[in-house]
Amino acid sequence: MAKDMQEVDVVVVGLGAAGAAAAIAAHDAGAQVAVFEKMPDPGGLSIVSAGGIRIAFEAGAAFDYLKATCGGRTPHDVLRVLADGMAEVSDWVRALAEVSGATVKVTPARGNYPLPGSEALGYCEVAEVPALEGAASFHAVRGIRPGCRLFKVLEDNLRTRGIAVHLGHPVRRLIREGAGVCGVVVEAGGQQLRVRARRGVILACGGFEANSEMKRNFFQADPVISASFLGNTGDGIAMAQEVGAALWHMWHYHGPYGFRHPDPSYPYGLYLKAIPMWHPGHPESTSDLGVVDQQGRPAGGRQLPRLAWILLDKTGRRFMDEYPPYPGDFGVRPLDLYDSKNQDFPRIPAHIVFDEKGRRMYPLGRCAINGRDGWYEWSADNSREVELGFFRRFDSWDALADGIGVDPDILRKEIATWNRACASGDDEAFGRRPDTMVPLDTPPFYVGQVWPLVINTQGGPVHNARQEVLNPFGEAIPGLYAAGELGSVFGHLYLSGGNLAECMIGGRIAGREAASREPIRG
Repeated sequence: MAKDMQEVDVVVVGLGAAGAAAAIAAHDAGAQVAVFEKMPDPGGLSIVSAGGIRIAFEAGAAFDYLKATCGGRTPHDVLRVLADGMAEVSDWVRALAEVSGATVKVTPARGNYPLPGSEALGYCEVAEVPALEGAASFHAVRGIRPGCRLFKVLEDNLRTRGIAVHLGHPVRRLIREGAGVCGVVVEAGGQQLRVRARRGVILACGGFEANSEMKRNFFQADPVISASFLGNTGDGIAMAQEVGAALWHMWHYHGPYGFRHPDPSYPYGLYLKAIPMWHPGHPESTSDLGVVDQQGRPAGGRQLPRLAWILLDKTGRRFMDEYPPYPGDFGVRPLDLYDSKNQDFPRIPAHIVFDEKGRRMYPLGRCAINGRDGWYEWSADNSREVELGFFRRFDSWDALADGIGVDPDILRKEIATWNRACASGDDEAFGRRPDTMVPLDTPPFYVGQVWPLVINTQGGPVHNARQEVLNPFGEAIPGLYAAGELGSVFGHLYLSGGNLAECMIGGRIAGREAASREPIRG
């Protein structure tokens, strides 16, 4: 039986960027705040992210872009508030950064697709935090990734305000009072403790990318492998559902294709080489956001690299442009196809194929996790991965075809077509950019498997422009708010840096709104 632990004005569930922003804003609005994070280390996905908060230099243009990128699946008033926040959030980040002596950088950067308003966007990044530079790790993250700098600034602001943070305290249930929410049930030391929230509860505990059952229920592709964080198991979604929340965007997830470790007990997917994004119709416009090595150090500029590989389906046929404009997001979607004639996913897993010069070109994979266990260091020339069984080596294309069970005539034709496209600089089949193309002509040849990876999900409880969680009739559930990736606005195309914008802007709104509610008496 749960017993009372404490009473505060606002309870924040989850300590990533959204939870931290919400707690800071609620405190600054005069509320007493308690934050509960179920994992032993804070940061969620934010701490291991690319660290770029999507901002706008003109709110009206940002609104146009958000309307287009959300494809009519999100109410305009919700998008308008986010667009307005994108034009203002840099000033707040600069104010927060002063606590850490951190440097903030704002740079123009087009949206990922040539939609209205794209040219008015940019990124805000915490570029340097003196206390972190040169460190080997931060909390459970190996290396100092860009997201670590942002989270360090947020954490320093929590600390200087004296906001109560409880790590290793999973929230199990919401406490209802009438039609609304008035607190949470927290697990601590094997006991269930009731925490009363006089003004409101803010769910900022991420999505469901580490919940296999939810992924099978809401995604078509199967399996979809979690790649960075095992703490997001849909807890906040389930709790919100229990008190009547409507859900949206549950199908939409953010992720690339990537590797599965040959050891089936290894819990994470592994990413391919980090590569810049590019903008259709503007070949000069690329972004190196998140292009870092395994230790978080910058790993190249804005020039697009040559990709060493192509992808083939289970019949040995190429099926996609392996370097779409936003590889970390749209790269996964072509693998989603289901073949009704064979009752199978013909591209899960897909075959990744490269030659000897490709093997020596650069590390093909990388690890980026927020977790105490599970770090994997990819070898510089992929030789260790060949030994471990990520890749198999063959002396000829016919031998490789036999090894993966495809018709050698089909495979030879695909390779010949690809090599001709490289020579002419024209990928007629799928339009891959010629500056990224590399012929496959130097034996031995290699093949591995790639799978859909999920960085984070976008679905969750519906919220309004005040970040209030809504029921299926569009009515706010009193005292309940959501922020960040827990019910993201993005329900069609994702915008790079968009989730961090939601974390900072939506978290700030949720904190202010919860703090301003008339307190529940009793």
